[in-house]
Amino acid sequence: MVLAETIRAHLENRKLDALKELLKDEDELEIRDAIYHFNAPGQTVIFRLLQKDKALRLFECMHPIMQSELLSGFSKTEAVEFFGDLSVDDRVRLLDELPAKVAARLLSELSPEERRKTNSLMGYEPGTAGRLMNPNFVVVRKDSTVEEALKRIRRKVGRVKNPYVVYVTDDTRRLEGVLSFRELVLAESSAPLHSIMNPGVISVRTDDDQEEVARVLQERDFNALPVLDSEGRLVGVVSVHDAIDILQDETTEDFFGKAGLLPLQKEESGRSRRLIRGTLPQVLRVRLPFLLLALAGGMIAGAVIAGYEQVLRSVPFIAFFMPVIMDMGGNVGTQSSTIFTRGLVLGHIRPGGVFAAWLKEVFNGAVMGLICGTLGGLVAYLWQGIASLGWAVGIALALTITAATTLGFLIPWLLFRVGMDEAAGSDPIITTVKDIIGLLIYFTSVTILLGHML
Repeated sequence: MVLAETIRAHLENRKLDALKELLKDEDELEIRDAIYHFNAPGQTVIFRLLQKDKALRLFECMHPIMQSELLSGFSKTEAVEFFGDLSVDDRVRLLDELPAKVAARLLSELSPEERRKTNSLMGYEPGTAGRLMNPNFVVVRKDSTVEEALKRIRRKVGRVKNPYVVYVTDDTRRLEGVLSFRELVLAESSAPLHSIMNPGVISVRTDDDQEEVARVLQERDFNALPVLDSEGRLVGVVSVHDAIDILQDETTEDFFGKAGLLPLQKEESGRSRRLIRGTLPQVLRVRLPFLLLALAGGMIAGAVIAGYEQVLRSVPFIAFFMPVIMDMGGNVGTQSSTIFTRGLVLGHIRPGGVFAAWLKEVFNGAVMGLICGTLGGLVAYLWQGIASLGWAVGIALALTITAATTLGFLIPWLLFRVGMDEAAGSDPIITTVKDIIGLLIYFTSVTILLGHML
């Protein structure tokens, strides 16, 4: 947060040179955490102030969704340049998050060789080692010498994520063994690789599940794992950096997937980004219709009060308790909608078990309504000294709270079922409907129980 506030101050004061110097000495991960506090235009400015190599390292350590949002703020030239400089595996993960037209355009701008590598990985099933692997790695034939292997490392060091492991193959690229950079440096320069390599190589297949691959890396404490095709040929490498990302993503997906909520989690993530980072028109499209609905409902509630104008004139003290009934219903309805939404997203309420959860919430609401109605009615009686008023307030509170809990579960569920944003729409609709119902219940109770005073 300190770095984010410092960056924000420099941007607001137009001190771009000072900000450039500040970012030069900051760690990429610190900058990544700081720019999460900025919108896409602000992030773009920050990236443009970074040195190219540092900007690329920062981009690669960001989540693909974040990369996609950031890329939308780049010019076409900048986007193509960043995309082309990414490692192939990072490039493929980013393509999965981009709109189809944008992905196709960026792919078309790659060199033929890079496009071939990218399309090769895209051909594997999502969630497999083939889709996750990086096709750039150091491979040397087993009849090569140590000196030849070191020369090859020097040539490829700038294009390989993990140049500290050398894979040894035969003439057909079938994996024979592995060597660490340390073992190469300590060996005689004229020694053939087959005489010093480690033949017991643990490898995975292109169609292996990526989560299993990540767990092997984690359990074995390897820096990388070779990936073989169906014929046993070496085609790529999965690094420990990729494994960490996969284990985090898979843990989240398993959590939501077991609850049957993975589509909901992805959908809610997109909605949240639009509401928090979206433009004003995007925010208005989601929120304004519900507010207009609440405004119309407020007018209807006013019409309900106007319809009982004669009752208010005859017993004006009943107006004292209208805010209590409306506010209690609103508070309980908001509680219920929050409990429902959180329970659904966290998997405590399964889509197939909503009805049972709703019945339980209605029962809870009835109990809470009975308790609050009893206390509220008692206070009304002691305050005004009229027993029938206490009964009217107590009944209205009990029924309004019960109705509010019913709506608190029902409305967000209906919005979810029809594909609308329950986070933005639940409370305005619940408040509007609850106010109208609560007023009708209260005035009806007053009319029946205090009819002799009208």
